[in-house]
Amino acid sequence: MRHGKRIDVLTLETLGWDDGFETQLRARGEGGLQPARVAVAHNALYQLSTTEGDVLAEVAGRLRHRSAGADARPVVGDWVAIRLGADRNTATIEAVLPRRCCFSRKAAGEPTRRQLVAANIDTVLLVCGLDDDFSLRRIERYLVAIRNSGAAPVLVLNKADLCPDPAAARAAAAALASGAPLHVVNALSPGGAEPLREHLPPGRTGALIGSSGVGKSTIINRLLGRERQRTGAVRRRDGRGRHTTSQRELILLPDGGLIIDTPGMRELQLWDVTDALDDAFDDIRALAAECRFRDCGHDGEPRCAVRGAVEAGRLSAARLDNYRRLRHERQSVRQRRDELARLEEHRRIKPNHRAMRALRSHRLTDDG
Repeated sequence: MRHGKRIDVLTLETLGWDDGFETQLRARGEGGLQPARVAVAHNALYQLSTTEGDVLAEVAGRLRHRSAGADARPVVGDWVAIRLGADRNTATIEAVLPRRCCFSRKAAGEPTRRQLVAANIDTVLLVCGLDDDFSLRRIERYLVAIRNSGAAPVLVLNKADLCPDPAAARAAAAALASGAPLHVVNALSPGGAEPLREHLPPGRTGALIGSSGVGKSTIINRLLGRERQRTGAVRRRDGRGRHTTSQRELILLPDGGLIIDTPGMRELQLWDVTDALDDAFDDIRALAAECRFRDCGHDGEPRCAVRGAVEAGRLSAARLDNYRRLRHERQSVRQRRDELARLEEHRRIKPNHRAMRALRSHRLTDDG
């Protein structure tokens, strides 16, 4: 098994620090603050990686009260400004440095709240199993979310040994990937995960995303060269796996790259993906430029170039259906968010209107 040079001395640069983050920390103008990176988030307690080792930290009270929104709380991958305790093993998080990118989704059961999965990711490795759970439609959905995050997508088709025709699966997935790197691997075989190392050079951060049972933990174990992550079998009837990873975690690889392991997602609901949806379906966007109407919905409009391509066999009907479904999902999220914003604004100004009416009534009484 080929490895790069092992990292013996832990530096901030090894953890992904650079001049841009340094400038952000200096701009705070507070003395005594040190940088650290969030490795694990346990509700109100955080495990941070520093050049001196791991420390446990809590968010400072002023930051906790000022940052009521979920987006303001630290997540795995965040760079934070900390103040070390006297024992050097504990710390207080004073600030979350601005994120360069973040992978997010709509929070389950909460149509107007975004859930951040991980931050400051350079590459997202989308892992899909080439077994009974293989789904092109799911790949399309994940690619939209990855492009929306700002990270570079890499498509990993694992369990090639369980697929009767890996070449056909690769060709079908490549048609959706819009030029993103694509690897067909069997992570259980010797050296099976080696092609993925090129996407995880020293100081760069990748994240493994995908459904339960696709082999994310196995891939990490192969990249580490040891059995660190717990793995499990999948159900024979549908190829689905159980959650063997229960939390998001930032892991330093022996040759310097960083990888964020994430629990499997049964369902990925999109957040706000305005441009990313068109980028992921660039073939439909190109066809739409030839439609008669600029706002063509590719449904029943006359002279629709997109439906024409489907009828001519140049575009998959399933791909167009999935595009419509994702576009409708995006519009629904927007509408619910706008409605919530209007309700919040109404609740905010209602007391002011009530106070103004009371003041006018008081003045009229005084004048009388």
